[in-house]
Amino acid sequence: MRNGSGLLLLVLLLCANSASASAAEATPTLVAAKQPPGTAIASAHALATEAGFETIRAGGNAFDAAVAVSAALSVVEPISSGLGGGGFFLLHDARNQRDVFVDARETAPIAATPEAYLDEDGELDRDLATNGPWAAGIPGLPAGLDHIASRYGRLPLETSLAPAIRLAREGFPVYARLERGYARRREVMERYPGTRAVFLADGDPPTEGEILRQPDLARTLERLAEHGADGFYRGEVAEKLRAGVAAEGGRWTAEELAAYRVREREPLRFGYHDWEIVTAPPPSSGGVALAQMLQILEAWDLSTLDAASRIHLTVEAMRRAFRDRTFYLGDPDFVEVPVELLTHPAYAAGLRATIHPERATPSQLLSGEPTPLEDEHTTHFSIIDSEGNRASVTQTVNLTFGSGLVPPGTGVLLNNEMDDFALKPGTPNAFGVMGYAANAPEPGKRMLSSMTPTFMVSDDRVAVLGTPGGSRIITMVLLGILGFDEDLDPQQVAALPRFHHQWMPDAISAESNAIDADVAAKLETMGHTVKRPPDTVSGSGSSHTWGNLQTVQWDRVGNTLSGASDPRSPVGEADVELSADR
Repeated sequence: MRNGSGLLLLVLLLCANSASASAAEATPTLVAAKQPPGTAIASAHALATEAGFETIRAGGNAFDAAVAVSAALSVVEPISSGLGGGGFFLLHDARNQRDVFVDARETAPIAATPEAYLDEDGELDRDLATNGPWAAGIPGLPAGLDHIASRYGRLPLETSLAPAIRLAREGFPVYARLERGYARRREVMERYPGTRAVFLADGDPPTEGEILRQPDLARTLERLAEHGADGFYRGEVAEKLRAGVAAEGGRWTAEELAAYRVREREPLRFGYHDWEIVTAPPPSSGGVALAQMLQILEAWDLSTLDAASRIHLTVEAMRRAFRDRTFYLGDPDFVEVPVELLTHPAYAAGLRATIHPERATPSQLLSGEPTPLEDEHTTHFSIIDSEGNRASVTQTVNLTFGSGLVPPGTGVLLNNEMDDFALKPGTPNAFGVMGYAANAPEPGKRMLSSMTPTFMVSDDRVAVLGTPGGSRIITMVLLGILGFDEDLDPQQVAALPRFHHQWMPDAISAESNAIDADVAAKLETMGHTVKRPPDTVSGSGSSHTWGNLQTVQWDRVGNTLSGASDPRSPVGEADVELSADR
C-alpha cells in the first residue's frame, strides 16, 4: 500500500502461513490468542527491517531480529546511531513470561572529570562537550548485541550480523536526511582524518543516491561476529579506538574498554486504565516520567475535554515530571534514585492536587531548590514475533553524527553522550535540559537518558512503541500511549500531532498545526506560553515536526498484527507489505 506523501512506512509483517495472512478477514474469536499469527517489525529504514526478517527466515526469534536490525541501523543510519553509541533494549521472553531491560548505555571514561569540560573562565566548553574525543563515552551497543544474541537469541552472532556486514561492505544508497545531516555537521566531521576516510572516500561529501561503502566498519563487525564483545573491547579494534581518541587529544584506557559490561535491570511497570505499562527504568528518565504523568492524568477522562483543557492538564503533568527529572534521576549504580517514591500513585495524587484545572502553574513556583534534550537523531524499532516475544529498542549516538570522530581503521563513529551528563551543575546541555549531582559524571557512570522503549499490555491487545526525539521522546511516548488507550490504530497513533513541555524553559512547544490559533489563545489566557512554529503562524506551508515513532500491535482477540512507521519519516516511499512466504 502506498500513499502520495513519498514517506516510508517501514512496517513489514511476516505471516506464519497463507491462512494467517487473511486473519483480519476472519471472524474474530472470543478468546484472546496465545500467539501472534506472524512477525511484525517497524524500523526507521527499510534495509534494517529487511535485515530483521532475513534473520527470522534463518530460524531466529525477535531477539535475533533485534540484533540484526540494530546492527543494520548502525550501518545505514550513522546520523542516528551506531557501534560507537549505546542503547536500551526492552525485551519480553514469551516462553518464560519475563520482561527484561538490557542497559547498553555508554559510560564515562576515567579522564572525563567535570573540570575537563570547563574553559579558563570556568564556563562549560560546548565544543569539548559535543565534538571530538572528549565528547564520547565508552560505547555500549557492541556489548549489548553480543549479550542479547548469547542470552536470548537462537542464532550465532555471525548469522545475525551478516546483513549489517554486507550493507557495510557493499554499501547502500545515501538518502536526503543523511546528506542534509552531513552538510550541517561538515565542519566537525572534516576535522578528523578517520571520518574523512569514510565520508569523503570519493573526494566529495555524501550525495543522495550515491552508494556509501564502509569497509572498515564491515571488518569491525566481522571481528564482533567472530569474537563477540571481546572483538570490539579488546585486541585490534580496541587498540585502534584508543589510538584514534589519543591522536585527537582524548584519553581512553585499555582497562576501561575491556571492563565495559551491559546491565540487566528490572523494567518499570505500572497500571493505566486497563493497560499494564512496561517501560524503561533509570538510567532512563522516561519510565519514571511516564508513571508520574499517566498516574496524574488518570483522574480525568481526557476524551471528554475540549482541546485546550486536555492540553493544559497534560502539560501540567509534563511540567511536574520534568522538574523531578532534573533533580532526582541518574545512574542507579552510582546514586540513590527514589524510584518507588516518584512512581507511587500517592505521590502522583499529591502532584495532581497542585494542578489548577484552569490556570497554568509557572515553573518557577515549583520548588527549584536542588532537590532538571537529546537530539532527534536517535532511532527506534519495535518487533513482535510469532511466538509472542517482543523487543522495543532505542539506540543513539546523541547529536547528528555523534561526536563526528571516526578513529582511523575502525569505521566506528563515536557518540557525544558526555553532553547528557550535568557537566556543570545547573547549566543546560545542548538541548536545554539541566541537571545536578545525581547526573554528574564519574568514571564508569552512565549518563541520564530520555530513551523510553515501552510495552503496553491488556487482555486483548499488546503494543510496542518508542521514538527518537531527545527529551521530547518521553512526551511523544506519552501521547502515543494516550492514543492507544483511545483505541486508535498504530498508524493513527504514529500520526498524532505532538506538543511538549519540560519544566524549563517554561513554554509549550508544538509541531506545525498541532495547536490551532484558537486553542493557543485559550491556553495563553490560562497563563501558558505557547511556541507555535513560524511556518504555522505565517502559513508558509513548510513543516516543523519531530520524532520518528515506530510501533507494532497484536490484536489478541482477532489475532492480527498491525504496525506503523511515523509518517514524518523522510526516508524512502510509504510501503506496507504482507507476505505468506517470507
